[in-house]
Order: sequence, then C-alpha cells, then structure tokens
Amino acid sequence: MTTIFYVSIILVTIIVFLAFIAPKNYHVCRSIVIQRPKSEVFLFLKYLKNQDQWSPWNKKDVNMKKTYVGTDGEIGFISAWEGNKDVGAGEQELINFVDGELIQSQLRFLKPWKSTSDAYIRLEELNEATQVTWGFSGHNKFPASIFMLFMDMDKAVGKDFNEGLKNLKRILESVND
Repeated sequence: MTTIFYVSIILVTIIVFLAFIAPKNYHVCRSIVIQRPKSEVFLFLKYLKNQDQWSPWNKKDVNMKKTYVGTDGEIGFISAWEGNKDVGAGEQELINFVDGELIQSQLRFLKPWKSTSDAYIRLEELNEATQVTWGFSGHNKFPASIFMLFMDMDKAVGKDFNEGLKNLKRILESVND
C-alpha cells in the first residue's frame, strides 16, 4: 500500500514539474519577398478562398471537404474544412484587416485535437516588391502543453509555411502585368 502511495506521489510530482516547465505559448512565422506591388498582393490574400491555390495543406488531402459562411474578403467570413488525418478539421475566420498591411484570422482546430490560434499575414513594401510574413500563435493549455516539450511547433509547421509562401510567390509572380 505504501509503495502505491509513493509511486502516486512521484507521478503527480513529475506531472506538476512538467506542466511547470512546459512552453505556455507558441509562435511560428515565415517570410518571403514577392516581386509584385503590395496592393496587388493584399487584394489576392484577403480572400480566404484563394488559399486553396497556395496552401500546402490542400495538397495533403485533395478530397478535403470545404464549406464557407459569409462573404469572402470581409470580416466574419469563415472557411471550414474537414479532411484526412494530415489536415484534420477546423475553421478559419477573418477577424481584422489593416488595409494593404495586415490580415488577421482566428484558426479553430477541431480534429485531431481542439485548439485556437491567432493567424496573420503581414505585408511590407520593399520598392517594387512585397515582403509577406505569414504566422500564427497561441497558448498551450494543460495537459497538451506537456506534449509541447517533445514537439517543436516551429519545425513542424514552419516547413509547411515555407512551402505555402513559395507557392504564393510562384502564383503571384506568374501573373502578367
């Protein structure tokens, strides 16, 4: 009986310790320079349906089911998806624009686990080009935060962001003037 008690105390102590040291927040972002005017890049990016052309997750499930609510390109528009184990299920809602500068959305993941992240696309003019920064951040809640000790969110999602930005660059730079 005392062995079970001590083992229980040790397990609880380990869990509390891991919860204490686990990362509480995450932030992932990547940037690319696109040889197009900022206004043109913003106009393309503000429409969530255009993500179907450049998002790396569309390639991971070509049979993904998509539904939409509202008017694309306006605050409150929601793009929802349900797919295979590689893409899961969730929705993205446009929540704010700073015209020509910033597009903010909220990502609500439903599968494989529930979480909410704040996503953004920031644009910066560089002479005749535009630097596009795509990122997201959120809070790791217990007990999921403990798993983040063993997973590098930046490494896991960063490669997908790089792929998506390269796709975006290819699409926008192939547009004729």
